[in-house]
Amino acid sequence: MSIEKNQVVIVDYKLQNGSKEGDLIEETFGSKPLSFIFGIGQMIPAFEANLEDKTEGDEFGFLIEAAHAYGLHEPQAVVDIPLQQFAVDGKVDAASVIPGRQLSVKDPQGRTYHGVVQKSDDKQVTVDFNHPMAGTDLYFSGVVRTVRDATASELDHGHAHE
Repeated sequence: MSIEKNQVVIVDYKLQNGSKEGDLIEETFGSKPLSFIFGIGQMIPAFEANLEDKTEGDEFGFLIEAAHAYGLHEPQAVVDIPLQQFAVDGKVDAASVIPGRQLSVKDPQGRTYHGVVQKSDDKQVTVDFNHPMAGTDLYFSGVVRTVRDATASELDHGHAHE
């Protein structure tokens, strides 16, 4: 059976930065494989495009350029926020705004954005709201373990069941 829309696909993969020789980012071999329903928007579209029509046992290796993965790094997504925006009862917890700290911020419309603190001082906090892998070309290699039709329940719930 070849991979197509509304099928559960299970793959083991290795993800490397930029090329087959790039630094290892993530690997499922020897741990829990990736399981998803193909064609319903759970995965990067370019990832699915490279797997389409593959069958159980097929090996794969492909590069997804940053623009087609998590996007390019956008300088305008790095913003300065007044330190007082992080105050609770008038006081800012210094540990909450240290560089490298992940945080969530709501805009005036109630939408939540996730970012990483880049730097802070006594007046402002610089937060990068780019995806952590923005600007990164992704090289995937691996093997298709299973391809099967998704059940009605899986399609209803929007994810593969174990």
